[in-house]
Amino acid sequence: MKQKDQFDNLEKHTQWGIDVLEKFIKFVKERTEIELSYAKQLRNLSKKYQPKKNSREEEEYRYTSARAFLATLNEMNDYAGQHEVISENMTSLITGELTRYVQELKQERKSHFHDGRKAQQHIETCWKQLEASKRRFERDCKEADRAQQYFEKMDADINVTKADVEKARQQAQLRHQMAEDSKAEYSSTLQKFNSEQHDHYYTHIPHIFQKIQEMEERRIVRIGESMKTFAEVDRQVIPIIGKCLDEITKAAESIDHKNDSQLVIEAFKSGFEPPGDVDFEDFTQPMKRTVSESSLSNSRGDGKSEPKFGGKSKGKLWPFIKKNKSPKQQKEPLSHRFNEFMTSKPKIHCFRSLKRGGAGPEDFSNLPPEQRRKKLQQKVDELNRDIQKEMDQRDALTKMKDVYIKNPQMGDAASVDHRLAELGQNIEKLRLEVQKFEGWLAEVEGRLSMRSEARRQSGLYEAQNPSAVNSCAQDRESSPDGSYTEEQSQETEMKVPATDFDDEFDDEEPLPTIGTCKALYTFEGQNEGTISVAEGEMLYVIEEDKGDGWTRIRRNEDEEGYVPTSYVEVYLDKNAKDVYKSLEKISE
Repeated sequence: MKQKDQFDNLEKHTQWGIDVLEKFIKFVKERTEIELSYAKQLRNLSKKYQPKKNSREEEEYRYTSARAFLATLNEMNDYAGQHEVISENMTSLITGELTRYVQELKQERKSHFHDGRKAQQHIETCWKQLEASKRRFERDCKEADRAQQYFEKMDADINVTKADVEKARQQAQLRHQMAEDSKAEYSSTLQKFNSEQHDHYYTHIPHIFQKIQEMEERRIVRIGESMKTFAEVDRQVIPIIGKCLDEITKAAESIDHKNDSQLVIEAFKSGFEPPGDVDFEDFTQPMKRTVSESSLSNSRGDGKSEPKFGGKSKGKLWPFIKKNKSPKQQKEPLSHRFNEFMTSKPKIHCFRSLKRGGAGPEDFSNLPPEQRRKKLQQKVDELNRDIQKEMDQRDALTKMKDVYIKNPQMGDAASVDHRLAELGQNIEKLRLEVQKFEGWLAEVEGRLSMRSEARRQSGLYEAQNPSAVNSCAQDRESSPDGSYTEEQSQETEMKVPATDFDDEFDDEEPLPTIGTCKALYTFEGQNEGTISVAEGEMLYVIEEDKGDGWTRIRRNEDEEGYVPTSYVEVYLDKNAKDVYKSLEKISE
């Protein structure tokens, strides 16, 4: 009974251990749900405060504080992603693993206690057999004693016949023999029981207890490892979360209050002169009110004729792209000042300042030459990919047709003829399109090479004919939407005459530097017009991104080209921008 009590205690304890595991699994599962809910709320919060497209909020993000806030929102989105990672890792590494382990543990526990109960039942059966043999031996011994006493009584009685005495004697002998047999059986059963009991208590039960102990120790170790994993999952994302927080700090430190204040000043300054002092009005004189010329009302009236800057000039074109003004305003002083700053390529800079319209023509003639070349090259590559797809489909159908011809039972070979004809027509159309765009591409590349040669003479021509810059701007304004056309570029180029000084200008003067940039990633410039850069390399910026995703940079006087804008961090020279602003004010 004591052993049975121990089995009951062990059964209760191991069940408690399984309950602890299941409780921990439930705890981790609720933690993952909290992490997911928190991540979702963070993402929704970040999305809620993101600037809406085509809204006034986008204009506000020119301020460094607004950009820092936008960076904070983006980092919070990444921060939320790390909490999703925590939830996923806890689910896979803890909840899923422990759930499977609990099922295995329950099966193992059930097996061990089944073996224990089986052993207990076996020893109890042996004990019952021993008790039955013992009682039988005791009963036979008592019967033998009574038979012996009866025989002795009958033998002493002279009135009993000899036959009765003999019968009593035989009965007594029979009972004695039965007692001896019961004794032998009892002795054998006792020896067997003692052997079974020894094996039970020294072999079977200790072995079962050992298995239960090992099972329980594995459970304890497993829950400890799961708790370590619980902490490690959090610890693994701490560096990334720390990086997100560092980026938020970096964004906050990038806030430039002076720059933001200057932007506000430029946006809202009126250009009016402050009102003068208000003169004293002497009412002791006759009722004649005098107001000085510098009074508030007079100053406001004069202020209407003053030129306005800041917010009003915000939508103006570049200083050398003039609006329709009087002939007096369109004369040379602006172009002279522009030539002082951009003596190298005034005509080319005119082209770069052109605004592209909306949906342009098929040949992209509304784009500047370099951007047009890129667009045409992209279109040619796209058409070639489409041709390759059509050819792959045609090859596949041709093979299918060959199979149908060799094995008619698999399909009708004539059923694919219509599709093959369609593919052939599509390929022919695409090839014609490729030829058309390749012709335009060759034309642009030829003009670019011709323009490069012509630009070598532009510096001398601009010095002799300063009105060339004005003519470039006027040509541009002839297009209602401000879009660039090849006819305009040709017309302007034709204004650069051949000179006798070509040999003196064989080397093209480099474009002016408007800032610097740092390569964030390595870029292999394999296409024409691009340049390869290495991560961390510092280079010069000579042309900003015009909306096509490319920035023009220079490594030295001989190496320049385009790189993706997302691959570099640009630091524009504020002085270059100030020159443009000053020229715009001069144009007023």
